Amino acid sequence: MNRPLFVSLDGPKGTGKTTLLEAVTKALRADNKKVIRLCERKSDPYRGETMALVNKLARTPDRDLELGVCERFADSRTWISRHVLAKQPSDCIILIDRWYPSDAAFRRMVPFAEILQLNIDRNVQVPDLHVGVVTDPEISWARAATRTRGLSSTVMHRLEEHVASTKAFERAVADQGWVLCRNEGTVEEATMQVVAEIYSVLQGSADEIHA
Repeated sequence: MNRPLFVSLDGPKGTGKTTLLEAVTKALRADNKKVIRLCERKSDPYRGETMALVNKLARTPDRDLELGVCERFADSRTWISRHVLAKQPSDCIILIDRWYPSDAAFRRMVPFAEILQLNIDRNVQVPDLHVGVVTDPEISWARAATRTRGLSSTVMHRLEEHVASTKAFERAVADQGWVLCRNEGTVEEATMQVVAEIYSVLQGSADEIHA
């Protein structure tokens, strides 16, 4: 592969994505892989304006407003694709915390197929590997409750909403054929699964080059 391997980890709140990202990063670096860790939220130069719109949506749910949020996020990902992802070394593995699959968990009125097309139309970079991280929603809800920042969600306030978002995300993972990581055991087990999937993609790319 003559460009970075791009891997996104997405999922509902409290599924352990950040902890898993740290463990996967550590495992890959221990094997002398060059890993770049990114976070969509921290890489987005328009985050403040978009979150103001998300806060408005939370107060007054409206399909057109939600579509506007989706469009803004897609435009931000276009910017990140051009100005952040494209500048990473070709021999690295990019791990990003959230990308467009996460919209499947948090958008209520706009169908995910429409969101997906939005991102494609705007030339948002497609990950080489999508990993959907899920747990039983009651487990992730309880995990989030133990954090000092709590669930820290603008759009998710009740367990029922969290259950619905988890189901919506799992449907998207199944429909799109993404890798499902059920992070309910040890972090070591989940890490081994994700690392194995990354090496499988790397090996497939190497086989294509030598074919």
